[in-house]
Amino acid sequence: MISFRDLASGFRKLNIPTHQPVLAHVSLSAFDEIKGGVDTLLAALLATVDDLMMPTFTYQTMVIPHSGPTNNALDYAMENDQNSSAEIFSPSLPCYFEMGEIAEKLRNHPQARRSRHPILSFSGIGVDVALEYQTLLEPLAPIQILSQLQGWVLLAGCDQTVNSTIHLAEAIAGRKQFIRWALTEEKVVECPHFPGCSQGFNAIDRQLQDKTREVSIGHTLVRAYAMQELLRIAVDVIQQDPLALLCSRPECEYCSEIRRWVGSRSHWIPLH
Repeated sequence: MISFRDLASGFRKLNIPTHQPVLAHVSLSAFDEIKGGVDTLLAALLATVDDLMMPTFTYQTMVIPHSGPTNNALDYAMENDQNSSAEIFSPSLPCYFEMGEIAEKLRNHPQARRSRHPILSFSGIGVDVALEYQTLLEPLAPIQILSQLQGWVLLAGCDQTVNSTIHLAEAIAGRKQFIRWALTEEKVVECPHFPGCSQGFNAIDRQLQDKTREVSIGHTLVRAYAMQELLRIAVDVIQQDPLALLCSRPECEYCSEIRRWVGSRSHWIPLH
């Protein structure tokens, strides 16, 4: 059984400076049995980093309009099925179940704050300035701020497919973004600059090999990356090949639309 000491010792071996913020993606189920469960795991993280942020996304708030822009990787005919089960966003709305137990535990921590994006919110402790920068137009701004603060990305029992920082790299590199809609207490709001699919992100592991810090805690691999280096490498990969890091699933509307978009352009022009 994994103890608090095992976890804290493992996280410290990554040599992340305690004063630099961390964006963590953590899978509790990937660990061997932990004494004290999710509470112990979160306590070990907070014992080794001063400022912690996690995605607490709420995909359950998404609705589909009767019609909308074309080339948006969205079937508007599915509005009735999607909208009938949509939930209203509020700061107290639990994060989507796929975000994991620990993200929900952090959201409920008495010292935590949460940003107010109705789909792509983040929660954290000691990262108020990053959370405040998020807007509907800039949903990934909290990651950008953490990067400016010399932040780190932590993948604990997770692979790159959950790495939100690579979505920011896509936006910086000029990759097509999308529009989605969410149900709020006031009205349905449009959420532009919505990222696409992440199922192809593991392809970047080779380019990140020399920039990866890793440790095993029990049987679980934990990796850490300096956020600025990760962004630089990911942006370069996408700018060199506009189809890089897309998934190969024929049913993926996001990646299929990006391929069509790239094919329609005479040359590749990054937006930023």
